[in-house]
Amino acid sequence: MSLYRDEGVVLRTQKLGEADRIVTLLTRRTGLVRAVGKGVRRTKSRFGARLEPFTHVDLQLHTGRTLDVITQADTLRAYGEPLVADYPRYTAGTAMLETAEKIVIVEKDPALRQFLLLVGGLRTLAEAAHDPRLVLDAYLLRSLAVAGYAPALEECARCGSHGSHRSFAVHAGGTVCSVCRPAGSAAPAPETVHLMAALLRGDWAQADASDGRHRTECSGLVAAYLQWHLENGIRSLRLVERT
Repeated sequence: MSLYRDEGVVLRTQKLGEADRIVTLLTRRTGLVRAVGKGVRRTKSRFGARLEPFTHVDLQLHTGRTLDVITQADTLRAYGEPLVADYPRYTAGTAMLETAEKIVIVEKDPALRQFLLLVGGLRTLAEAAHDPRLVLDAYLLRSLAVAGYAPALEECARCGSHGSHRSFAVHAGGTVCSVCRPAGSAAPAPETVHLMAALLRGDWAQADASDGRHRTECSGLVAAYLQWHLENGIRSLRLVERT
């Protein structure tokens, strides 16, 4: 039996048998891990409540044939508690968890930067210092950038010419000049593109001062860009958009 320790954020749980759960986590050192929490659905489980989505936990696991097994779990921070009481923050957090699982494709492939982004995003959501829609969009943009899909916002995504280009083409990789502009490109307001750039670099002063209509337009572009590159829908984004 090979034991190892790690810390991680619980992304999702699934029932297994009568009392167990499969727990999907994004961990600091190991990356994406799917492990069995034995007996966690029993009322007298010693760590069942610690293995719920949004929880940042310190874990001890042992390597199994198909799934690892969690033998110990201690809560480091329960982000779910402040989020579940606020629907916009809860749905934004749910979209973060779903995105984290889908953007880190390979199990047990270290993804430290993605882990740190997720923890930072959940902490910012829980602190309620910014509009949850802005926090979510900042997380999505940075997560895409870490994965190698950063959108071009200050140059043409096709020819590389610098400037404030007025068109945004999801399938081209960001803003495009008038020469390279493909059919079907969006024409966002310049303030919307500036907001996307501010979120990507972490300029919260500029982001917080943005207008509501530009935030809405930004969220639409970010969601379309994310789902194009993941080639897989993020179902929880539909709930965020309704708020």
